[in-house]
Amino acid sequence: MSPVTGTTTATTDPTAPATTADAASEPRITAGASTPRKASRRTTPLTATARAAGRRLPGLLLRALTKVAAIAALLAGWEIAPRVGLVDRTFLPPFNEVARAWWELLADGQLTDNAEASLVRSFTGFGLAVAIGVPLGLLIGRYRLVADLLGPLLEVFRNTAALALLPVFVLLLGIGETSKVSIVLYACTWPILLNTISAVRNVDPTLLKLAKSMDLPALRLFQKVILPASVPTIFTGIRLAGASSILVLVAAEMVGAKEGLGYLINTSQYNFAIPQMYAGILTISVIGVAFNQLLVTVERRLSSWRVPVRG
Repeated sequence: MSPVTGTTTATTDPTAPATTADAASEPRITAGASTPRKASRRTTPLTATARAAGRRLPGLLLRALTKVAAIAALLAGWEIAPRVGLVDRTFLPPFNEVARAWWELLADGQLTDNAEASLVRSFTGFGLAVAIGVPLGLLIGRYRLVADLLGPLLEVFRNTAALALLPVFVLLLGIGETSKVSIVLYACTWPILLNTISAVRNVDPTLLKLAKSMDLPALRLFQKVILPASVPTIFTGIRLAGASSILVLVAAEMVGAKEGLGYLINTSQYNFAIPQMYAGILTISVIGVAFNQLLVTVERRLSSWRVPVRG
């Protein structure tokens, strides 16, 4: 303030603090406010999934290469052994001759027709075995009265091999489709039935007590507790039955049939068409592996709740 006029004069000292107008034009920093920072790099779910897949990729590739290497080694040994004289190529031709015969059978329709006939018979018998074996196993495993009633009868038949009864099925049902489906049904029922009984009897008693304390009715108890806990063991029997459905059917088709993979293999043997015989055997092996993998996928789907979630 000037001592003469009593008015306030503005100072032009560059070191003086800013005026009110200047302060208003500048950003104000208040207590509790943070200075601007660069935007942090956030990880999206897609990025996290990609990183996790990238970490698992080497292990998956190693497992795939290991499996492919084993199969490649088998095929290479199959190709080389007859050519260098380790085995008689008359009875074990090189793999490329078998592959050529397989392609010729596929091209003229013989392989497709015979495989279709075998698959229809096998899947029909297998499906009937699942439809009969699983419910019956649940009843026998759960109710003591049913187990005591059917136990002696099951013990008699389960120790009788399916192929030993093949002549009986042929005599009673003929050499048509009924006897072949029936022998597959008989062979597949026992693994499914016995594993289902074992699965039900080995359910954790704590789960049953907890369910009973909640006053669950019998149907809900089967649906929510017994059946989910039994799925892994039941599918063990189903996978065993899947293998039996193909093997037993091929043996039945060798005895009496006009079509099917077993008929193809048997006819090729009699005609000394060895490459065609091995082509039929390879087809059965591929079908068995594919069928088993399908069952494994279904099992994982139905029992996914048992698999721990990994971060």
